[in-house]
Amino acid sequence: MKLTTLLQDRTRLRELLFRLSVLLKGLDAVLEILGAVALWLVSPGFIASAVHFLTQDEIAEDPHDLVANWLRHAAARFSLSSEHFMAIYLLAHGLIKIVMVVALLRNRLWAYPAAIFVFSGFIAYQLYRFTLTGGIGLILLSAFDTFLIALIWLEFRAQRRHPTPVF
Repeated sequence: MKLTTLLQDRTRLRELLFRLSVLLKGLDAVLEILGAVALWLVSPGFIASAVHFLTQDEIAEDPHDLVANWLRHAAARFSLSSEHFMAIYLLAHGLIKIVMVVALLRNRLWAYPAAIFVFSGFIAYQLYRFTLTGGIGLILLSAFDTFLIALIWLEFRAQRRHPTPVF
């Protein structure tokens, strides 16, 4: 295989991984925005009732079930102020991601360093939250964001050398 063909294949793979990863981040942003709207529209009492209903069979089988009891405890502590904070947080988080995703997909050069900065901030916050909650999902999300930052950096370098037209 010729060197130019190999380099073209690597470039296509990098671009494909970049686009797919950014699109996944965009899907995540849309889900966060939908979650924010749902939180804003649903009362804490409804959430507690729904969690109680969804966990009742598990509690009947095992009254000491760790996950079901944790969910019930968390739902019981859920207040209107915490619900509004979470809704505002998710909405802001989702909107920031949407702006970054759209700008990256449109090859805006300013968006590459901005996205690296924003997603690095998200990683820092996720790792901080991990120290408080121990949620493995935060580590997985941080790993994905680290991978995405690496792809953004590679794509940024490539765009500065050979700009791609905006679609």
